[in-house]
Amino acid sequence: MKVRPIQNYETDSWLLNKHYAKRIPSISYAFGLYDEDNLVGVCTFGYPPNYNYNEGKCVFKDYRCLTLELNRLVVNDGLPKNSLSFFVSRCLRQLPQPSCVVSYADPNKGHHGYIYQATNWIYTGVSSAKHRYIFEDGSEFDIRRGIDKKGTVIDKILLDPTHRYLYFNGDKRDLRKMVSDLKLESLPYPKGQNTNYDASGYVATQGVLF
Repeated sequence: MKVRPIQNYETDSWLLNKHYAKRIPSISYAFGLYDEDNLVGVCTFGYPPNYNYNEGKCVFKDYRCLTLELNRLVVNDGLPKNSLSFFVSRCLRQLPQPSCVVSYADPNKGHHGYIYQATNWIYTGVSSAKHRYIFEDGSEFDIRRGIDKKGTVIDKILLDPTHRYLYFNGDKRDLRKMVSDLKLESLPYPKGQNTNYDASGYVATQGVLF
């Protein structure tokens, strides 16, 4: 298998049809996992919502570095063992360096971040708790999207906080400096029953695009 940069539009069917979120985030870098010349998975990175574009601050401390969020990861079912960790590690190598990469695992969706654990990310704890809002038309949104939704809220549900992981990306000198400057405490990895990402949607087999 090989990992190659792809165009943002090449991720659309994967993110809308196969990923459980069913929506497209802000994407700055996109990569495809190829089996021979067939695209069998996508991984995307973007700037976190609280990223300071002017100063390039890391999301955790006053540390100046490029900060990216791994915001989508989805592959076909039935791939060889360790395909997912191979995919993520190869994507990280192709990102700009030095950089901090953050990602979240949502236990409300049955995810605990085992792929980040397998690729040696730092577990830094959980994010702030959030709510899911239920509207009278039956739609549901989390707090970030729900506040912009027009309509009447008929109920809200307190959700479990999401697990937060951080990856330092750079050469040995960069890594030593980031670890020293950020002074992050690496916590024990969380465990629990995992649920696979939604891979029920259909995406047509796609070869390399030139």
